[in-house]
Amino acid sequence: MKRIAVLPGDGIGPDVTAQAVRVLTAAVPSVVITEARVGASAIREDGTALPRATLDVCEASEAILFGAVGGPGFDGRPPSERPEAALLQLRQHFGLYANLRPARAFAGLDDSSPLRPERVCGMDLIIVRELTGGLYYGEKSLRDEDGVTVARDELIYRAPEIERIARTAFELARTRRGRLASVDKSNVLMSSRLWRTIVTEVARDYPDVVLEHVLVDNAAMQLVREPRAFDVIVTENMFGDILSDEAAAIAGSIGVAASASLGAPGERRFGLYEPIAGTAPDIAGRGIANPAAAILSAALLARFSLGEDAAAERIERAVAQTLEHGPRTADLDASNPVGTRAFADAVLSRLTTPVHA
Repeated sequence: MKRIAVLPGDGIGPDVTAQAVRVLTAAVPSVVITEARVGASAIREDGTALPRATLDVCEASEAILFGAVGGPGFDGRPPSERPEAALLQLRQHFGLYANLRPARAFAGLDDSSPLRPERVCGMDLIIVRELTGGLYYGEKSLRDEDGVTVARDELIYRAPEIERIARTAFELARTRRGRLASVDKSNVLMSSRLWRTIVTEVARDYPDVVLEHVLVDNAAMQLVREPRAFDVIVTENMFGDILSDEAAAIAGSIGVAASASLGAPGERRFGLYEPIAGTAPDIAGRGIANPAAAILSAALLARFSLGEDAAAERIERAVAQTLEHGPRTADLDASNPVGTRAFADAVLSRLTTPVHA
């Protein structure tokens, strides 16, 4: 029995998460699902974005399948009182320091990429982003100094934080094509100089992985020029935030962009798995959202937290076949779209009886 905490959240979160659960339970029948409130819905019902009862459910589970959080009416509130605070609290509570963002050019979506098909066809990379350090978590201030308003954000990285994310990336590269690009800004930032030093030291333990150091501005350019040249990219928090969205856009649609946020390594690694498209409140509850990213996030859950590699591969293959041959949701096929559930039905049919058309 494998317990999974399902936090559908807000907007299209419940729509797409429900379909991801259908596919996950079909691929791994031993999972036991427990749903709990999070985000804006939890604030309305419980007065906080992450209720204690929800945290209890997560602590009793082997992984978290997450929908999306956010909504109107929170713009004037401090960060700690917004729906998004739940996500930051979960990352901190469970030590989810490694964010994995695959970016793959799926067959059949060639025209969806802003790049020419011959440049993007065959793109298959994954960005490993350090998630709990750096500029986002440093001390912040906004104050008057000699009559001038001054804003400060502190960027701190400690050697052990860099080492652990580097090892995650090297281990992942070993399971793929054996190439790792470490992205930094070492020509300007002291934190990046430490980053490059530590990654270079860790590389000695992985002689089978080819390491390349790339400055972040060059990495952004090369992603556009030749995205197929990358295999695994490892980088710090803010750079990873930016580059992973760029890679998702190059792949063709944010609707197929999955993610995993992982804690300490082990045979079965605790993680939080979510699509990155957000709440999309304009289409919430209409049954037309693309559930592909949520389903692919469930595949990552099966692989990293349940140790079900075969099930993960079956899910990913079924999604790829559906994206290639149809049916597709409106964001990918405006001329003949299907709804959220119908897309998941097509994935399920290919999951149980693999087809090629």
